[in-house]
Amino acid sequence: MPRSGPDGTVNDGLAAIELIRAQIRAHPSNAPWESAGHLPLFTAHPLARIVVIGQAPGVRAQDSGLPWNDASGDTLMRWLGVSPQQFRDDTVFAMMPMDFYYPGRGASGDLPPRADFASRWHPPLVELMPHVRLTLLIGRYAQRHYLPDARQRTLTETVRAFGEYLPQVFPLVHPSPLNFRWQARNPWFEDQAVPELQARVAQALAD
Repeated sequence: MPRSGPDGTVNDGLAAIELIRAQIRAHPSNAPWESAGHLPLFTAHPLARIVVIGQAPGVRAQDSGLPWNDASGDTLMRWLGVSPQQFRDDTVFAMMPMDFYYPGRGASGDLPPRADFASRWHPPLVELMPHVRLTLLIGRYAQRHYLPDARQRTLTETVRAFGEYLPQVFPLVHPSPLNFRWQARNPWFEDQAVPELQARVAQALAD
């Protein structure tokens, strides 16, 4: 599949994405964030090859306007085997969390993404990205939504069974530094999953 198309097709796609962005901002359910000056945090492009679906922006990402703008993002880039320039290239990676706004703090950490957000806004954006070759499902919220019947009993089992979801989907644990105990208990992830992930990313970018 070619990496580019007629300028008109790409421009039409970009215009459609911006229309969706405006619809998100105008939706009443997002008024509390908009009134506080926060914008929906996602990236999409008609030429994108890989979609990264995490849970929701953290407060640092929301404030900076840059997805994965923290240590988790650094780890994710290492897992993917890509440079920051590649990772921030909208024509390569689309960033579509399960909620485009930081949900706030709860008693034990950040609140979960709103349950109905992805089902409303993801499909029209995905439709505008026909060149996507790989979708990364990071964490349990993304996996529950996109693998409702195909996921395993636990997140660990789902990630360990990554081969069952290829070539279109690759489930991942969240790259947060807080998951260092999980990574220590599961050395197979760095030994088996990460090399396969890097190979699949390279293939998606080369196709």
